[in-house]
This record gives sequence, C-alpha cells and structure tokens, in this order.
Amino acid sequence: MPFLSARPAPQRLRPDSTQEAEIWAFNGKLGEATRLKHGEDLAFTLKNETALPLSVHCHGVRSPNAMDGVGGLTEEPTAPGKDRDYRFSPPDSGTFLIRPCVLGKSAEPSERGLTRMLIVEEANPPQVDLDIPLLVDDWMLGEQGDLILAEPIPMGLLGTFLSVNGKPTPQPIKAAPGARIRLRLANACNARTMRLRFDGLKAYVIAVDGQPSNTFEPLKASLPFAPGNRYDLLIDLGPEPGPAGTVTAMIGNGFPLAEIVTEGSRREPLPPVAPLPPNPKLPNAIRLQDATRRDVAIKGDPRTNAPWSLNGASGSPSSAPLVTVKRSTPVVLALKNETGFVQPMHLHGHSFRLLHPFDDGWEPYWLDTAQVPENKTIRIAFVADNPGKWLLASTVMERFDAGLWTWIEVT
Repeated sequence: MPFLSARPAPQRLRPDSTQEAEIWAFNGKLGEATRLKHGEDLAFTLKNETALPLSVHCHGVRSPNAMDGVGGLTEEPTAPGKDRDYRFSPPDSGTFLIRPCVLGKSAEPSERGLTRMLIVEEANPPQVDLDIPLLVDDWMLGEQGDLILAEPIPMGLLGTFLSVNGKPTPQPIKAAPGARIRLRLANACNARTMRLRFDGLKAYVIAVDGQPSNTFEPLKASLPFAPGNRYDLLIDLGPEPGPAGTVTAMIGNGFPLAEIVTEGSRREPLPPVAPLPPNPKLPNAIRLQDATRRDVAIKGDPRTNAPWSLNGASGSPSSAPLVTVKRSTPVVLALKNETGFVQPMHLHGHSFRLLHPFDDGWEPYWLDTAQVPENKTIRIAFVADNPGKWLLASTVMERFDAGLWTWIEVT
C-alpha cells in the first residue's frame, strides 16, 4: 500500500522570500493530486511525520463511515510517528479533497498546507485536450516569507499570500487554438470565501462539489467559492493564437489565478459541450413530504466573545446527535445563520440539494458544502443512505476547531 506521508517540507512560497516557510505537505510536495479511475480502490497508508495527531478526511467522498477520517468521532487520530491504513472504493467519480480532520486540531495542519486534491476519473470522461487541477490556498506570511502561525482566531485565518497548486499566481496554461480544457477548481483556504470570475472565457460548469450537474454558464461569468467548494468546468478556447483569458479571484480589484494562452496549430473543433451523465447512485427525487426535519441555529460572534454554537451547543462527540434516522430516510435541515458572517457548512458522507425558499423544488446540482449568508436561512435536503456518524461542520477550520459542528446518525 503506498504511503501518504504528512511531513514538514520547508520552502520559499513567495518569489521574493528570504526565508523558507515551515509548511507541511503530503509526500513533501505541494500541488500534487491523487488520481484513480472510478471503480478502483483508494488505498494508502497515512504516515504521520508531523508534531500533531492527524486524521485525514476525503472531503466530498461518500465513503464508508469507518473511512471518513474524523479524528475523535469515527477513529482515533494517528499519533506523531505512527501509521494508519485507509482503503475503500469511492462510490462516485468527481473532484474531491484530502485534508486534515481532527476535532479541535484541524486549523494548524491546514494553515501549514496539508491538503491534496483527489480526482476520481469517470469511466468515460468527456473529451478534452487538458485536464488541469487548480488547488487554491492562502498563507499567512511574514515580511521575509516565513510562515506565521497565529494564535487561535475564532473568525478564521485570512492569509496574506495566495497560491495555486502551491506556487505563486497566476498559473500559466498553454493549449492549442480551438482546444477544450477541463479545469478542476478547489478551495483549500482556511477561511477565505471569494468569487471566481472568468475573464475572456466561456466556461461551462459540468460538476459542482464533485457531482455532475446540468451544464450551465455561470451567471455574470462568476461563481461563489467557499472553503471546501469544488467546480469542474469545460472551456472552449478561441481559434486564434494569443492570450485567451484569465480565471480571476474577485479579491480587491481582482487577483488572477490562472492565465490561459493559445499557441501552435489550431485544433479541429470538438462536438458541442454536453453534460456529464447523472450519477445513478443519487436519487432522482427526494420525497420532501416524508422528510425528517430539523432546524439548525448557527450562533456566535468572536467580537463579543460569544462562542460558536449550533442549537446552543458547541460540538462534542459525547453529545446527542442532531438527528437519528433510519437508512433511506429523507432529511431536511434548515440552516439558520443568526450571525453577521457567511457560514460555509459541509455535510460528511452525503450529497444534498439546495431547496427553493418554499420547498417547491431544488437547484439543478448536488452539493456537500453550502454557504449560509449572514442572517439568512437555507434548507438542504438529502436521503440518509450512508450508515454511521456524520459531521455537519463549518469549513472555516478555526471555527470548526472552536466547536462549530454537530453530527447526525444514520442507523
């Protein structure tokens, strides 16, 4: 079984750095992705060469509960110097993340960069000329380029330097005129929520949070992008050589993440963009009239020392679950954000629909990570078809560490 070694990997992140940043990386390298074909086992031995206990969660994968990688809930964390085996067959193809998940101790390894993209390729993927993962992260760097590990910040850490695949932005992408490229975008930031803009590019979304969606062009050529979110896009490039367009993070006046240039001989046109086949393992419909329903009140304000809580309590594995349901039960959760901050929330082990305001339908895509706007309520619906104990948790790592999570039980 191959090793996935979590270990220190000091390096200069910023081009003008005079000091190395004390980062951690899987197998010592940032920006690499784990790829496998749908139907193959994901099998690796986590080798913990860091100073902290670790568990790793395959974010977005509807894994067996024993392989969900939540240290303190589904498994004991792997102590420094120890190993743990993970092995299962991901049920779905898609774009996912491998990231730390230990109750109360996830922020620091994430701040240090310990995140990796996981790509489960379709048996019959769409025809493209390039398939490019873009893992977006931010870092708190000092004037000399050293990594600053702040004291716990309940609001969430916003870094001072943005990277793509562990390298300075923008990432250059070169392709033939007329080529079709697939971009897999994932937000690995600890807390930074942004929007993505596609300047000069006609982008078609084909999957959201790893699951096939109705193919659509982003409204106003932009997409919301919270920690943990992923998008798969197809982009057809123009027929002439030269600058083709830019993927931009809408931070300040705009921050280019990737710049696409066409060069060389023109590629023959491909068939029109078509949607991916729907995932047959997800239900065609959710019987909302039969759903078990729960309200989830999100509260807290670090500015007034009010602790983060869900329904009045911080997360604890010894607490009763938010809800216990039998397998195959439809569930609707009303996520009520009673704070002045956007709250991105991730449900483990399941994919859900974002309901319309009056429960009269849902958006034409599946999610596992949703943003709840400040002082607003959203409703999510899913079929609880995966037995076990599953987190509903903030994807802002410092808020997660501070207890902004609960769990559901499927029997």
